[in-house]
Amino acid sequence: MIRIGIGYDLHTFAEGRRLVLGGVEIPFVKGLQGHSDGDVVLHAVADALLGASGNGDIGEHFPDSDDRYRDIDSALILKDVLKRLNKDGWRLNNIDIIIILEEPKLEHFKENIRDSIAGIMDIDKRRVNIKATTAEGVGAIGKNEAAASQAVALIEKR
Repeated sequence: MIRIGIGYDLHTFAEGRRLVLGGVEIPFVKGLQGHSDGDVVLHAVADALLGASGNGDIGEHFPDSDDRYRDIDSALILKDVLKRLNKDGWRLNNIDIIIILEEPKLEHFKENIRDSIAGIMDIDKRRVNIKATTAEGVGAIGKNEAAASQAVALIEKR
């Protein structure tokens, strides 16, 4: 059995926070606001995997009303999701990720993000694809008030 899931996350920028994307700290004047570390990339990946496996969404498993998850490293969230998938007999085939933000430019960080995600998931990095784009000045992302990410995951039953 093969299944596909899609994940999406968006957070606003905030002063005094680190910018973490795909588990990589990116030098920037602002970070992303969130109950956790605000890593929109890992949140989108986790949601894609949860959706593909029919396990709901990240908010159900890691609610922002639960202080246990305040400022949590999103890599821990993703690892927990992967344990759920493994327990249910699912294996990741590949994941395709797009990061949407105006600044900072990510061309020099995409490979680090790819390596980070592959490491967190303990998979060959050839199964992870990273793309980056802007919102061409449109909306909150275009005004550099927010950043978002989408991920599509293909999983298969072992």
